[in-house]
Amino acid sequence: MYLDSANTGQKPRQVIEAVDDFFRNHNANVSRAVHALGSEATEAFEGARGKLARFLNVRPNELVLCSGTTFAINLVAYSWALPRLRAGDAIVVTRMEHHANIVPWQLIAERTGATLKVADIDERGDLDLAQLESLLTPEVKLLAVAHVSNVLGTVNPVREICRMARKRGIATLVDGSQAAPHRPVDVASIGCDFYAITGHKMAGPTGTGALWAKREHLEAMPPFLGGGEMIREVRFDGTVYNDAPHKFEAGTPNIAGFIGLGAACDYLSSIGMHNIEAREQELLAHLTDRLDAIDGVRIFGRAREKAAVVSFLVEGAHAHDLATLLDLEGVAVRSGHHCAHPLMQHFGVPATCRASPAFYNTFEEIDAFAEALVKVRNLLA
Repeated sequence: MYLDSANTGQKPRQVIEAVDDFFRNHNANVSRAVHALGSEATEAFEGARGKLARFLNVRPNELVLCSGTTFAINLVAYSWALPRLRAGDAIVVTRMEHHANIVPWQLIAERTGATLKVADIDERGDLDLAQLESLLTPEVKLLAVAHVSNVLGTVNPVREICRMARKRGIATLVDGSQAAPHRPVDVASIGCDFYAITGHKMAGPTGTGALWAKREHLEAMPPFLGGGEMIREVRFDGTVYNDAPHKFEAGTPNIAGFIGLGAACDYLSSIGMHNIEAREQELLAHLTDRLDAIDGVRIFGRAREKAAVVSFLVEGAHAHDLATLLDLEGVAVRSGHHCAHPLMQHFGVPATCRASPAFYNTFEEIDAFAEALVKVRNLLA
């Protein structure tokens, strides 16, 4: 029983077959060869960019294909923030951010003299919007926020938050890793400056993802990495860079992976993201009810709007012991700090267990998980 989809999603047959078909029948590098295989590979690769763009409701030329959200955020940090920030400037993040949306900003702050401000959460795990708004003072140049928390499942009101920042001339970056696989995402309607996704969480292969950015940002930002494909002409007295998004895509990409990600977009779209969200809300409600019925279980995060992520502990038991014993019962859950140390510190615990179902899970699996958890709790009592 796989209840770890917040970590990585399972892959449907269509994705596996798309990757297999590329290697068997079309394997070549992209954008470099005039032979038939090269043309086929390039067409399939750029086709995947188009599928992902439609999935997010953005233009393909605004979408940088990269290894995932971590790379995407670092791209913004070093190519957009580093040239702009100065001593006295500030970046705002939230208490619930993944390390990938904290550490790059700390590194940039150290190099520029900028400071980091932290927006806090209430006892339910919702962002304190009033406190967040109070942090958006004139020295703030960037607000970085998760669309959905990977620990609490909190769905942040990103449209409202981005509108709040935009009125003050503050750029916004939204980490969409936990949103894109589980709910409809219309990036154009959010009103952010940057939006980052990870492919392997949305039924695609690992090592895939994307950064969406407003066109004016992409045109103004210098390249993050140098090498092949990101250039038009190289001379020893100066180099002319390619147009965006290609100027940010140095080297040979994960061609098969992105073709698989395109297939994943087709697969998710064929089901319908509204249908996926509705199904997962049913699973979340059932999971929460089953856990609430077990003595000694503490759930972290009961936000007003929440995705299918439930972090929990059993009184007197360590998260790793719980996860290990559940694994022996055939249940896969995540244990640890979930790359969210500041959030663990906020709750005063070193780690939690996290059960994160997806639309492919069943109510019967959740029932079996709850029964296994009761058994494990009794063993640890």
